[in-house]
Amino acid sequence: AAGGSGLTPQIYNKLLRYGVNLITLGDHTYRKRDIIKTLETTENIVRPANLSEHAAGRGVAFYTTTKGPTVAVVALIGRLFMKGADCPYNAIDRILPQLESKAEVIIVDFHAEATSEKIAMGYHLDGRASLCFGTHTHVVTADERILPKGTAYITDIGMTGAHDSVLGRSVENVLKSFRTQMPFPFEIATGDVKMNTILVTVDSNTKKAEGIRRIRIDAETKEATGYDSDDGKPEYLNNNF
Repeated sequence: AAGGSGLTPQIYNKLLRYGVNLITLGDHTYRKRDIIKTLETTENIVRPANLSEHAAGRGVAFYTTTKGPTVAVVALIGRLFMKGADCPYNAIDRILPQLESKAEVIIVDFHAEATSEKIAMGYHLDGRASLCFGTHTHVVTADERILPKGTAYITDIGMTGAHDSVLGRSVENVLKSFRTQMPFPFEIATGDVKMNTILVTVDSNTKKAEGIRRIRIDAETKEATGYDSDDGKPEYLNNNF
């Protein structure tokens, strides 16, 4: 994330140079306004599909792998404890029929706060999507599994960033805020950098998952800079993750 929140064109291009094929966004999609033009002109960034139809960007993107199968990726955002959006369940019901003939693998990133809302989405998609994974809480869950009808599922894949932190923010000021109920800048933490991710195997003939595994990778350096040099400066959020 750019300065801990959102995406900039510079970091988007850097991620592509690192080998990233496709990027999904969540509740901080428009945090950096200079990304809006990029959202409107590129095909490999996905913002939540259940935002307004007039919102910049696309809710579905496609990636064709080197071995042939095409992957469709849909982003959704939850409604419990988050700002209003259209119903994610109705939105995905409208989208899925359009993908069946276009992709051999269907992936849904559900960016939501409540574990119950995400688990419900997993069952809602069971047998219709290859993978449904949750994001947003920054904390990896240990419930990865294949649902009864063949959809791989995990409630949250966690975060990439400093794990010696409170959800990526410096511990000291977060504690001050909780203890005093006063606003303090939530600076970006830098210690114990890790990447949380998952490895999923899918049968492209049936669209069903065959395996899902959690992976945690330690960074070669244990200290991050706190923000990306392409941002120009870090962003400090007052009482806001």
